[in-house]
Amino acid sequence: MPPRKRAAGQNALPGMPTMADLRDTLWKAADKLRGSMDAGQYKDFVLGLVFLKYVSDSFEERRQQIKQEVLDQGIPEDRVEAFLDDADEYAGQGVFWVPEEARWAYLAERAKGGEIGLLLDHAMDVIMKANQSLLGVLPKIFNRDNVDQRRLSELVDLITDARFTGHGDRPARDVLGEVYEYFLEKFARAEGKRGGEFYTPRSVVGLLVEMLEPYSGRVYDPCCGSGGMFVQAEKFVLNHRGRRDDIAVYGQELNERTWRLAKMNLAIHGVTGNLSTRWEDTFHADKHPDLRADFILANPPFNMSDWARSVEDPRWRYGVPPAGNANFAWLQHIVSKLAERGTAGVVLANGSMSSKQSGEGEIRAAMVEADLVSCMVALPPQLFRTTAIPVCLWFFAKDKGPQGAKKLADRRGEVLFIDARNMGTMVDRTERILTDEDIAKIAWTYHAWRGTASARVEDRRYEDEAGFCHSADLDEIRQHDHMLTPGRYVGAADVVVSDDELLADKIERLKKELYTHFEESARLEQVVRTQMERLDV
Repeated sequence: MPPRKRAAGQNALPGMPTMADLRDTLWKAADKLRGSMDAGQYKDFVLGLVFLKYVSDSFEERRQQIKQEVLDQGIPEDRVEAFLDDADEYAGQGVFWVPEEARWAYLAERAKGGEIGLLLDHAMDVIMKANQSLLGVLPKIFNRDNVDQRRLSELVDLITDARFTGHGDRPARDVLGEVYEYFLEKFARAEGKRGGEFYTPRSVVGLLVEMLEPYSGRVYDPCCGSGGMFVQAEKFVLNHRGRRDDIAVYGQELNERTWRLAKMNLAIHGVTGNLSTRWEDTFHADKHPDLRADFILANPPFNMSDWARSVEDPRWRYGVPPAGNANFAWLQHIVSKLAERGTAGVVLANGSMSSKQSGEGEIRAAMVEADLVSCMVALPPQLFRTTAIPVCLWFFAKDKGPQGAKKLADRRGEVLFIDARNMGTMVDRTERILTDEDIAKIAWTYHAWRGTASARVEDRRYEDEAGFCHSADLDEIRQHDHMLTPGRYVGAADVVVSDDELLADKIERLKKELYTHFEESARLEQVVRTQMERLDV
């Protein structure tokens, strides 16, 4: 089962602010600018300042450590300064070098002078020049004419109260990483549909990672957003006693501002990643043309109608995707990037499992017949606050055979179907999450089916479960005309209703059944709307 996250504030020292306090302080900082600019703008402001505060706190923390280390070696105090100004002493511990005029104490002291925007832009500039990995990444947007310098000064004051160090045994990087992820989620909600461009719900990312188990190798995301897939992959490695450099990260992102968020996110988490030197459209200009990845995790834009399509593109081995929907363009691009034994997990709209429009059915059939599809998972509704479109997970494997030393189960000519539509827990009236138990059940089912090492350790053996999972061979899939909706294969769960069934249990069971019908109704409505739009002149 995935390890449980530490509770907010755990390991905080007596008298020190908890994680909840820190989040509250920083969200108040965001509110300082909320009324004067849109969500996308103040996201850049606040996250840029939070990053600046973090690198400064981390720098000062390391500076004190160096001083103590030098003194402990018996070196006279009048010679300590030379060690404190050695940039290698910081870089060796993964700490960014921060020039004096970019240190937070320097900036906070001058926040009321009326030129804080100018000072902040300069600070961002000198930090980027001092740290090659940050070149072109940090925002220089604080001295523009439309920026209220008084509010900006108040914002600096509020962030001054936030400390990313002093949280028990947790290094500043881990604390800020958690805050940064929290903010990305909050901003995604604030931006609504546009927020979905850079943020995938944490529980969905967690499920992808737990199923793929990226212990080591090349990890790729062709539409990486703010880098959440990479961060979760890194956490998976560390949670299994690996090292950060066990995985090599490659990604691409179309949106400039989102690309910058991803670069900052990776820097905060200490992940060395190749997101190219600039943002770019994956279909128009693949920035990693020779890459063959061991693991691919992706949440492409659903049903994208405006995309750079070329009928001569060599990636379309299984059929040319329609101009009006890029779903099967993403799937074929991802398959083209897999190494010989690579695996991929992709979030996509439910329609991709059954659509026959514009040749999509033929492309899906060709990919199934090529034995690329390993697993399909139907997800519950309301996982994505930014869209009402029902979603599913596609899993690909270039080699479904035993794979030699790995001793995997031979699943050539088979596809695992998992219907998870009734899983998840509502955290409020509009949003559902997959719990650790939900993620564990789905991932364990897949690993037992595939016969992975983790399944063997726990002696888990796969069996079909009515209403939840079913392993189908290609003949059975052909009988369903290559439609991959799990509900067609898993059947109905065996429900035993006795006279002594508790009323609360019965209500809960009926609610789940009703939600399932609601989802199917929403799916059919979407299909009808799509067809009607195609009829519009």
